[in-house]
Amino acid sequence: MELPATLGKYELLEFLGGGMSHVYRARDTVIDRTVVVKILTDDSCRDADAKARFLQEARLAGGFQHENIVSVFDYGEFEGKPFIVMEYLKGEDLRDAIRNGHLGGMNDRLRIALNIAQALDYVHERAIVHRDIKPENIHIASGGKVKLMDFGIAKTADLSLTRTGMAMGTPYYMSPEQISGSGTSHLVDIYAYGLLLFELLTGIRSVRGETMEQVFFQILNQTVDVAAMENAGVPPAVRDLVVRCTAKKPEARPQSFKAVAEELRGILAGESKSAVTQPVPKAAVQPAPIPAEPAIAAKSHAPSKAPIWIGIAAIVVIGAGIAFWMLRPAPVPVVPGMVYIPAGTFLAGEDKKPVSLKAFLIDETEVSNADFCKAMACSIEPGKENLPKVGITVAEARAYAKQIGKRLPTSLEWERALRGTQGALFPWGDQKDASKANVSDNPAAMHQLMPVRSFAGPPDRLIYDMIGNAWEMVEGSVTPSPTAIAMFANVMTPPPTAQEPWIAMRGGSFNRALEAGFAYDAVSIPERFSERDVGFRCAKDPL
Repeated sequence: MELPATLGKYELLEFLGGGMSHVYRARDTVIDRTVVVKILTDDSCRDADAKARFLQEARLAGGFQHENIVSVFDYGEFEGKPFIVMEYLKGEDLRDAIRNGHLGGMNDRLRIALNIAQALDYVHERAIVHRDIKPENIHIASGGKVKLMDFGIAKTADLSLTRTGMAMGTPYYMSPEQISGSGTSHLVDIYAYGLLLFELLTGIRSVRGETMEQVFFQILNQTVDVAAMENAGVPPAVRDLVVRCTAKKPEARPQSFKAVAEELRGILAGESKSAVTQPVPKAAVQPAPIPAEPAIAAKSHAPSKAPIWIGIAAIVVIGAGIAFWMLRPAPVPVVPGMVYIPAGTFLAGEDKKPVSLKAFLIDETEVSNADFCKAMACSIEPGKENLPKVGITVAEARAYAKQIGKRLPTSLEWERALRGTQGALFPWGDQKDASKANVSDNPAAMHQLMPVRSFAGPPDRLIYDMIGNAWEMVEGSVTPSPTAIAMFANVMTPPPTAQEPWIAMRGGSFNRALEAGFAYDAVSIPERFSERDVGFRCAKDPL
């Protein structure tokens, strides 16, 4: 859609992103108010379930009036497309606030948690379950105001828009009962809130599996990392609340957000009632005592009369503990804005041959103009801060990466991040679907660069826009073909030669139609080449 455009009384001014729906900054021309307009895409309109969920979001959110819930001003259909008009919020979502360190101290974070709990209490009082609580759906306005957003898969007591056997929600924040398919209730929101609270307080996500199987295993079997909360300085009463909210059994969780909000108010007021009324199981927060300590204490007073086997047992236990400590799995590195890819084998190339790679981290997004100019002290054209940084050479990209302690990914690392371990043809699987990328044959695309984070990858690898948007330069010298040399001779002065350094770029761009070959093919370019649709993302070796 070419902007500015008109939708009824709304003038669409700036594309903000989207997937199943497109979101625009707009102006209400009648009362001259800046708003956000969310329009369902053509493809989503053809999906009866998607359209029903979109209209449900409009009806539900349109009836909410709460200071911590985004306001919906209007909704309807225009030329057959449903739309929602919401308040325009300045600031950032909670995911970016965590990544950028904009949350303040512990009390500031607890006040954010309280605002979210109050909003969800209001929603639950109306017999509505949100079912998609995650940092991306919490907005922190520039003045600090917290707003709950996105009721696209919310469910009322008498309405279900979920296909049989289809779990709704973001996998990392799903409850055990959602995964197992057992009966669900409003307590799935309590569980997701507990995970969000953990992330808000520690800066790291509690569930960090690489594959869906690993994610589901962690949700079903592993408890939250209490030690991580201790290291982050989280008060005991708050740690207790997080542990109870994320209990595997729904009946062990707080039974309402009203109760959660009351606890948080008490904690902020200096009353740690939760630690008295419902103590955390000792096994969850206290290390087991070291068996050797009593024997040492006894020895300092009098000769021990204990059987010798007790001392032997103590040595065995200590030895086992040391062995466990030395052989324990290394913790998954957490770097804000990057995704950890573990070491292992993946299926690479068109013929899917096994290739082994060491562990690495890769940026969630292409490097944006804002990120680049923050590090390299350059100017940005207003309105283009969130677009990918393009039009630079690989030398400039390397300089930026070095400045921030990163590097460019190799071609195989880039491919592994895109395809997963099984060699998928697209980030979303093997099904060709141009609507899921900024490519020229996406009927809803704008045939120009779109902001980073416009199109997400799979839930187990939250990496955005690896297909389409901007070509991405990767590290490693390549030998150009005669065809490549001839092609670039028509667009570069002086013409390139086979003797000068060449690299590869991958993934296609907004002006290319979607191809399966984007997953396994690379295009050779001279290192001195730059173009308006060629950008990059960074990688990093784990410490």
